[in-house]
Amino acid sequence: MTTYLENLTLRLATGLGELPAEVRDRHVRYLKAAQRPDGGFAGREGGSDLYYTGFGLRGLAVLGELYGETAERAAAFLRGRLSGRESIVDFLSLIYSARLLAQAAGVDPLADAVPNWRDAVAASLDRLRRPDGGYAKGAEGHASSTYHTFLVVLCLQLIERPVPDPAGIVAFLRSQACDEGGFREIRAGKRAGTNPTAAAIGTLQVLGALRPEDRESTLDFLVEMQNDEGGLRANTRIPIADLLSTFTGMLTLIDLDAISELETADAARFVASLEMPTGGFHAAAWDPAHDVEYTFYGLGCRALLHAVR
Repeated sequence: MTTYLENLTLRLATGLGELPAEVRDRHVRYLKAAQRPDGGFAGREGGSDLYYTGFGLRGLAVLGELYGETAERAAAFLRGRLSGRESIVDFLSLIYSARLLAQAAGVDPLADAVPNWRDAVAASLDRLRRPDGGYAKGAEGHASSTYHTFLVVLCLQLIERPVPDPAGIVAFLRSQACDEGGFREIRAGKRAGTNPTAAAIGTLQVLGALRPEDRESTLDFLVEMQNDEGGLRANTRIPIADLLSTFTGMLTLIDLDAISELETADAARFVASLEMPTGGFHAAAWDPAHDVEYTFYGLGCRALLHAVR
């Protein structure tokens, strides 16, 4: 079975594969130059970590350039992190990065992992489950998170383990829906956000629980998030658009067969304004720096926009 993330990678790779070679090549050079001597990728501060390594490898994978020495070095970095205690975000980054390397380059960093590692990961994830049916950010957290519930479901897909109590997850997500449309991140949140909304819709899709009424309320909310810059905002209180929200919002609208509701020409203009001539992307108009995470989102936006044209 093709998982949600694997299907997304194929979709983005298809869109990017039709871009001019010089566009693809400059982003390949940017991503390869961002790989550190230990084989991992870093954010804007500090050393290599699993989170940014995941984005570096995903970027190279959708560009069709995850192989050879780059892949071997990344695999060595991942092997060195197998025994660590990781957050759910890093768990997902580790597992999906390893799967990408195995599929794209024939290098499996998990080949020598203990035989029952999948069961151990599933048990660890289960400790994040809360009585309302959702999953918390960490073992000490009391509040279920829409985003982290999505991550747990993706992780369970990748390790080929069943989702416990899918009906409970659906009930939790329904409780996160806002009257004005969209979904909130935590129960105490006062307003919906673009990214938790994308996470909720993605989870409902994976669980086969998406309803027509989810589509209507979601598309109205997401279309409202597009501002004069052309991109999408994270929520109604934030005036500036960013690439993460633009990517997740567009992907959700495409999956809801409602991308025609968005001004895609304006979105394309916004994405182009953040693309650097030498490769890589800024996060938003306010951002003077760049990194592999937002480069992945920029590439993702370009792939989605190319596909809908």
